[in-house]
Amino acid sequence: MPEFLTRRQGFWHFVRRVPEPFVSLDRRGIVRRSTHIRIADDPRGVRAGRAAATMNADLEAYWQGLAQGDSADAKTRYDAARVRAKALGFGYLQAADVAALPLAEILARVQAIKDAKPEEEQAVEGALLGKEAPPAIMLAGVFEQYETLTRASRQDLSPDQVRKWGNPKKRALANLLKVVGDKPITALSRGDALDFRAWWQERVLVEGIEIGTANKDVGHINHMLRQIERTYRLGMGPVFSELRLEGETQGQRVAFTAEWVQTRILKDGALDDLNEEARRILYIMAETGLRLSEICNLTAETIRLDAPVPHVIVRADGRRMKTEHSGREMPLVGVALMAARAQPAGFPRYRDKAASLSAAANKLMRSAGLLPLKGQSAYSFRHCFEDRLTAVEAPEKLIAALMGHKHSRPRYGLGPSLTQKREWLERIAFKPPSKV
Repeated sequence: MPEFLTRRQGFWHFVRRVPEPFVSLDRRGIVRRSTHIRIADDPRGVRAGRAAATMNADLEAYWQGLAQGDSADAKTRYDAARVRAKALGFGYLQAADVAALPLAEILARVQAIKDAKPEEEQAVEGALLGKEAPPAIMLAGVFEQYETLTRASRQDLSPDQVRKWGNPKKRALANLLKVVGDKPITALSRGDALDFRAWWQERVLVEGIEIGTANKDVGHINHMLRQIERTYRLGMGPVFSELRLEGETQGQRVAFTAEWVQTRILKDGALDDLNEEARRILYIMAETGLRLSEICNLTAETIRLDAPVPHVIVRADGRRMKTEHSGREMPLVGVALMAARAQPAGFPRYRDKAASLSAAANKLMRSAGLLPLKGQSAYSFRHCFEDRLTAVEAPEKLIAALMGHKHSRPRYGLGPSLTQKREWLERIAFKPPSKV
């Protein structure tokens, strides 16, 4: 039986009890709604289950909205009190913290209240004596709060980069909600944190999930709560600190050999099941070692086929570069030049969608037997590129320039020219397939 479904008078109905944290906001006790789907038309409840899932998502969003709306006025008053206290030259403190101040500082606050205009005296008193409680922030609303508080740091991210920034934090929060349920974050205890750690430890042992995945979840939760704590001064303390599971190892992507790329991946027809844009992106990656995201976001402006040395320009162009050294010019040779000539305006299908391409490419390559070793993926082209340069004893400074890495020595001058880069790339160029 799909969740929250029940049979009633020949129809499937959605039925759910109001969860404890929202009982005071939603007095219905039990929510009942018809899906308007006849049991006779859907005996196993498949369609009704989908309808119930939609109803449940809407209902949970409604409850969260009630909780946030209930605390909206409190947040407005609290923010106003903090601003007013600062304007008067004081920091905003809770009443208990004000009472613990030295007598001289308490008297200074009292005097400021006496000096206030009669119509402002009550507001000033609330601000300087800490009468406004911090807003109640529900655990389910943590990501939205954190997203708002950190919005300035994402001004230069593309929509896809914003999505990738937010998704792991949302997943971590969803996992925590499974373990401890929704509650005000000020009610989170060290016991809740330890329960979350134990839940992850069990998954690592039973399901074989990487320890690093668990530690990332804990890190995201800790970081979001600390940001909110710093902003609102909730007095929570480091509830989720020092919870990392020991034994984490860094997974290492495994490079392709140059021979494997040439004889298997660049073999005629090996990538024919990919669409043309995807296939050509992989060809450019194989030859140049550029990151997938760097190739996907090339445009007619950054593909310079008519230059004396045909090349592409890697630059931010509406998105944040992975590192400050990522911006560079890459000569086009071999199969990369053929692919770029076939796509002179870039790759509109995959612009700002490198993750989508990566998933499709890895699935195809895995099913075709083109990823024979554990740890290999499309990204292995990049490691192969560096190995090929090392094999021909290219200078470290040139390798760093081509890879978009920081060179260990201080940078002087303009670095290797396009002509110099092309000379080295031609030494390691692959023989192209008959078509791209």
